[in-house]
Amino acid sequence: MREASIERKTKETEIEIKINIDGSGKADIDTGIGFFDHMLDLFAFHGKFDLTVKCRGDLDVDTHHTVEDIGISLGKAFFEAMGDKKGIRRYSTVFLPMDEALARVALDISGRAYLVYDDKLSKDYLGRMDTQNFREFLRAFSNEARITLHAEVLYGDNDHHKIEAVFKGIGRALAEASQVIDDRITSSKGVL
Repeated sequence: MREASIERKTKETEIEIKINIDGSGKADIDTGIGFFDHMLDLFAFHGKFDLTVKCRGDLDVDTHHTVEDIGISLGKAFFEAMGDKKGIRRYSTVFLPMDEALARVALDISGRAYLVYDDKLSKDYLGRMDTQNFREFLRAFSNEARITLHAEVLYGDNDHHKIEAVFKGIGRALAEASQVIDDRITSSKGVL
């Protein structure tokens, strides 16, 4: 099983994360931010990752530290769980509709961190979640997971639907890209 556990404690957050990439989509999420919990639950379900996220953060300040630090910790856990990446598919592109919204997610489990993100959101908040922090989460996650991630909302009207399509799409794309399909490293360099 490709699994990892991460604990991270700062003056702003205390985080415990467990991930099993080869799971069944079971999630136990408690970040203190309801909308973010919902998105991480969808990420786990659609990625078929068993995921536990527990966080106590300085939500009296705002949601930024909690969201970014979870991105850091989840990225580290994903990277650790991937191990040597031998035989993985490596790439995936997913188009995911959520009612009127459509998201495109393309990624490369490359060992090189890069984020391109465009969400086209019109609201400042979804529940208690400051919408500008979605970028912070994805930046932190892609940096620590060492993946190249392109996530874009192509169109839509409802901001909830737009973000939901992105998180479901990332889960599905990571599940596909992390599949072991043969016994070689999928890089002409011989290493990922």
